[in-house]
Amino acid sequence: MDITEQGHARIDTTVAHPARRYNYWLGGKDHFAADRASGDAIAAAMPGVKLMAVENRAFMGRAVRYLAEQGIRQFLDVGTGIPAPNNTHEIAQAVDPASRVVYVDNDPIVLTHARALLTSAPGGANAYIDADLREPEKILEHPDLAATLDLSQPVGLLLVAVLHFVREDEHPQAIVDRLTGALAPGSYLVASHATWEFLPEETIAALTANNPDGRFQPRSGARFAELLSGFELVEPGMTSVAYWHADDVAGPRPSAEEVACHGAVARIR
Repeated sequence: MDITEQGHARIDTTVAHPARRYNYWLGGKDHFAADRASGDAIAAAMPGVKLMAVENRAFMGRAVRYLAEQGIRQFLDVGTGIPAPNNTHEIAQAVDPASRVVYVDNDPIVLTHARALLTSAPGGANAYIDADLREPEKILEHPDLAATLDLSQPVGLLLVAVLHFVREDEHPQAIVDRLTGALAPGSYLVASHATWEFLPEETIAALTANNPDGRFQPRSGARFAELLSGFELVEPGMTSVAYWHADDVAGPRPSAEEVACHGAVARIR
């Protein structure tokens, strides 16, 4: 059985998957009935969730561009999601075509699409690793990581809209520390995290009912800040993803309450 066949064997179309549900919210086409049903149920309880997905994606793009403009030429994007416009390598390689990117995800559909669609610019490089954020050693020890990125040089680590799938009993701080600890001085961390702290009790109750296994772990801004406390935050610090370096974004900005997602970029000491 080859890699593609193994991936197809792992796809369960009857169970919603975060990457496919996110693709649905972004208006993509790579999702199944279970993903749409789950996405619609969450959106019924929290109408701003599609806005959150759009604003989070835009935050990621601005953050990658910022890092590239600071001279970062290597990126490790964990929890990639299904390819959509303005992927990490497209933004980075628009600044420098020699930029190198490693994508990591544990959904075989994501990996299949990534290998087919995420083509590097000449002079740069892309790689795709089938791994889970909750097992950072498998990421760091993967031969494709070493073949693509030089960890003795600065790297931009992206943990965008993925930490909220790591429960507290799975030790998110240890995961963040292990990944950032493997990176050279001058590296950066880009992270975003959903929160329910702005939502009314009845909305939280409905969302909890749609999260029976507790896989989705929203956190307050204070808890998210704790996960980043060992790093030097880039101005303006932790803020809504809708506001981070968004002064030049056309049109009015949605409120932090509507978007319900914190974001930050930090220098790794």
